[in-house]
Amino acid sequence: MSDSPKKFKLDRTSFEARNASEQVNYGKAYQNTTWQERLRIHQYLISIAYGYDLDNPPRMDKTFFQINKRE
Repeated sequence: MSDSPKKFKLDRTSFEARNASEQVNYGKAYQNTTWQERLRIHQYLISIAYGYDLDNPPRMDKTFFQINKRE
């Protein structure tokens, strides 16, 4: 592994400890958005998680799959 454990560090100032009664309900913030807007937000978050450009997503590798006929 070329990545050293010291390369990644948790920023403990970004998070707060809360109990269940103090949790923020993020569903209410997106309740009035259309399904198209929620889909766009979903695509954005997936592009951040997998590290690709939102306007130029990677193409599916179709050589990975095989088609076999059933007898």
